[in-house]
Amino acid sequence: MGKGKTIVALLPILFGFFVMGFCDIVGNASNYVQASFGWSATLTGFVPSMVFIWFLFLGIPVGNMMNRWGRKNTVLLSMVVTILGMFLPLLYFNSITCMAAFAFLGIGNAILQVSLNPLLSNVITDSRLLTSSLTIGQVVKALSSLFGPQIILTAMAVFGQAYWYYCFPILGAITILSALWLLLTPIKREATSNQSVSIASSFALLKNRTILALFLGIFFVVGVDVATNFISSKLMIERFGWSQDSATYATQVYFFSRTVGALLGAVLLARIAEIKYFRLNILACIASILTLVFVDSAVVNMICIGAIGFFASSIFSIIYSMALQAKPESANQISGLMITAIAGGCVVTPILGFVTDSTSIVGGAYVILACVLYLTWCAFGVKIVKK
Repeated sequence: MGKGKTIVALLPILFGFFVMGFCDIVGNASNYVQASFGWSATLTGFVPSMVFIWFLFLGIPVGNMMNRWGRKNTVLLSMVVTILGMFLPLLYFNSITCMAAFAFLGIGNAILQVSLNPLLSNVITDSRLLTSSLTIGQVVKALSSLFGPQIILTAMAVFGQAYWYYCFPILGAITILSALWLLLTPIKREATSNQSVSIASSFALLKNRTILALFLGIFFVVGVDVATNFISSKLMIERFGWSQDSATYATQVYFFSRTVGALLGAVLLARIAEIKYFRLNILACIASILTLVFVDSAVVNMICIGAIGFFASSIFSIIYSMALQAKPESANQISGLMITAIAGGCVVTPILGFVTDSTSIVGGAYVILACVLYLTWCAFGVKIVKK
């Protein structure tokens, strides 16, 4: 494929990463869900669960079915599911349709996460360029996460404060554009295979202690990401009396810092051993959380929220890489397992919500700290022998 044709095929795939970032809107949107329905923090903690629980059920099965459907068709299917969910609240808005929209967003996103990364390899065959393209894709996803809260504010500015949920059809319209662009772009299909790997054999890999440790590492690093996203604006509202709209900046600071951290990590990881980078960042992450807990200052807390995003930004890719290096002969199954572990986002936030209701919003930060302490054990306790 010529350079021009490669770029033409690459652009709609990279735009798909922008759609992938839509799931992160759930952290900020949960504030408006809570206000709309008068829910407790514990009940609101299940809102992110409706998005991330689907990774647990769909990661490996979708990976198997993709062998028959084809990667491009699987990506398009994910976008159709997302589009259906995003226009659902327009029919009738209540707690059921709201949660259903988040569920459809999660189902579509789980399918997209499994299929979009492999689709890049249909266009990029050079391994060095493929790694670079994957990094660019993650940056595009981070930018989408950064703009998510602004989409909610735009919906409220145009339609009114009570109509924050009009952010859903805005996301749906963007997804339609992405799907049409990809549909109309010729991409050579990979060789079709009817061979599938059983779910049982994939989960059997967890008998390997190293793989299990890294699986839980992915589980908890996603938990840190979703929980910090979930708690950041609430912290500024309850601890410092900020309005909901002003508190949105805390979420944006988090995602901006995560974007910068991902960009810097992509550069530094080419020069620094990944395990050293992992250890430095996880220790800095602990320091940021402890400062957040014990220093009662809005400015310092905003800096700490950004610092958590910055220092945690590269940990997912490091653990993912460590897992592939630990058992390269089972790379496809390992990839499916690691995507499945993204379900950590649906487990940590309800726990955080319960702790917040039982203690205080600051107490919820200890849940994030517990996740980071496990990741610290991964950084210093898991040894990978490269094969």
